Amino acid sequence: MKPIVVIGLLGTTLDSSKFGPSRWRKWRPTVGLCQHEDLPIDRFVLLHGGQHDRLADYVARDIVAVSPATKVEQCRLDFTDPWEFEEVYGKLLDFARGYPFDPEAEDYLIHITTGTHVAQICLFLLTEARFLPGRLLQTSPSHDGKANPKGQWTAIDLDLSRYDGIATRFAAEASESTSFLKSGIETRAPVFNRLIDEIEQVAIRSRAPLLLMGPTGAGKSRLARLIYQLKRHKHQVSGPFVEVNCATLRGDGAMSALFGHRKGAFTGAAADRPGLLRSADGGMLFLDEIGELGLDEQAMILRAIEDKRFLPVGADREVESAFQLIAGTNRDLMTAVAAGRFREDLFARLNLWTFALPGLAERREDIEPNIAYELDAFARGEGSRVTFNQEARQAYLAFALSPRAPWPGNFRDLGASLTRMATLAPRGRIDLACVEREIARLKHLWRGAAPAPASDGLDRLLAPAALAEIDPFDRIQLAEVVRVCHDSHSLSEAGRRLFAVSLARRTSGNDADRLRKYLARFGLDWRTVSAR
Repeated sequence: MKPIVVIGLLGTTLDSSKFGPSRWRKWRPTVGLCQHEDLPIDRFVLLHGGQHDRLADYVARDIVAVSPATKVEQCRLDFTDPWEFEEVYGKLLDFARGYPFDPEAEDYLIHITTGTHVAQICLFLLTEARFLPGRLLQTSPSHDGKANPKGQWTAIDLDLSRYDGIATRFAAEASESTSFLKSGIETRAPVFNRLIDEIEQVAIRSRAPLLLMGPTGAGKSRLARLIYQLKRHKHQVSGPFVEVNCATLRGDGAMSALFGHRKGAFTGAAADRPGLLRSADGGMLFLDEIGELGLDEQAMILRAIEDKRFLPVGADREVESAFQLIAGTNRDLMTAVAAGRFREDLFARLNLWTFALPGLAERREDIEPNIAYELDAFARGEGSRVTFNQEARQAYLAFALSPRAPWPGNFRDLGASLTRMATLAPRGRIDLACVEREIARLKHLWRGAAPAPASDGLDRLLAPAALAEIDPFDRIQLAEVVRVCHDSHSLSEAGRRLFAVSLARRTSGNDADRLRKYLARFGLDWRTVSAR
C-alpha cells in the first residue's frame, strides 16, 4: 500500500476540548480520524490559522498519542475572513499549487468535515478540479448511540466513472442528449452520427463560437436551435434564442438591426432600438449565412464576441451583451477570406469549432428514418395521421435513394415532398398513384438542377480548412488511395495493390511503409482511412 496522507483544516470548534482526561470521551474529528485501525495515516497535514497555534499544537500531540506512526505536519494559513469565498479559495489554491504532491508514491485524502462551510466547499472544488489530487474524506460521530471518540469515516472518489450506477446514468444521459440533437431521429449515417456526438460534447463543455457549414437545407438552423435547447435544459444559458439570416441585412439597416441604434441616429430612427445582439444577452445568437455580412459588420461582430461589448449606431457609450454565438454558412469562408470578402481574424475566431453538415444526397441512408419524422411532424401540425401503403413506400424509397434524386434543397425538399403527399393522400393513406404524381412533380421541379456531385469521401476524414490546402490534382490521387485502403484488409495488402508495378520491378522496398508515409503527409493513418 502507498503511504496515506490526510490534508485537513483544524476544527476550531469540533476539535477543541477541555485540557484534561475528559477530552478522550469526546468525538474530535481530527484526532478521532487517527484512531481507526482500518485507516493507517502516515502523515497528517494540519492547516490552521496563527491565532489557533496553541490548539493546533495540542491536537498534534494527541494525534501522536493515539497514533505514534502518524507524522503531523502543521501548515499555517491565515484568513482575514474565513467566510469570504474569494480569499479562502485563493489561499487554499496557493497551498495546493505549492505543496509537493506525489500521487505516484502517496495516496491523499482531503478531510472536509472541519473548517467553515466556505472552506469545506473550497476543498471540494479544488479536489474536483484535481488541484488537490486525492479523494474526499468525510467523518461523523458514531450513530450507535454509544460514546465513541473515533467516530466514523467515509472516503469519496470524485472519479464518477468508478461508480457503476452513476456511470450508467451518465451514459444514458449522453445518449439522450445526442438523440435530442438529432430530434429523436434514429439516423444511420456513421459520419453524421459521429459528427453529432462531437457537437454534443462541444455544446455542453464550451461557450466558444460554433461554425456550422453546409448547403442550404442541410439543417443548420434546426441544429442551432436544438443546441440552444440542450444548453438551456442543462441550465447553461438563460436568455433567448435569437436567429437572423444575414443575407436579409443590407446597407445601413444591417448595423442597426444587429447592434441597435439611438433615437435620432439617422432619418427614420424615431426611437431607441436594442438590436439583435443586445436581445440575445444571456442566451444564444445564431447568425445564419454569416458570409453575407459586410466587412464593417464583421469587425463589430468580432469585437462583440471577444469583449462582449459594442457601440450602437449613434451612441457615444458602449453596451454589453454576453451571448454564445453559432454561425452558419453555405459558403466556403476560406475562399472568401482569400478573396478579401471575409475578415481573416473573424474566421480564425469562428474556426475553433467548425462542423460541416453533409447534404441529404451524402446521407441517403437517413432518408427512411427522416420520412417517419416528417410524417410525425405533419400529424402534430395537422392533427391527422398519414401513412404509406407498402407498395407506395417501396416505390418512393427506390426513387429517393437513387441517383435520379439529387435533392438540391436537401431536407427542405424531402419535408416539402412528404407534406404534399400527406396532404393529398386519399383517406390518410399514401398510395402508389400519389407517389408517382409526386415523383413526376419532383423531376419537374429539379429540371435543370445539377446532379449531386459524387463525394470522394475526403470531407469525412479531413477538416474543410485542411481540404482547402490540397490541390485538385493531389485530392484526386488521395481519394483513390483512401478508396483502396478502405477496400483492403491490411496496410500491407493496400500497399501491394497501390504499388503493384513497383513491386513487380522490385523498385520498392516496403510498400506498407511507403503507404504509411504517404498518408502521414495529409495527417492521416491506416486506422482512420480503413474504418468501415
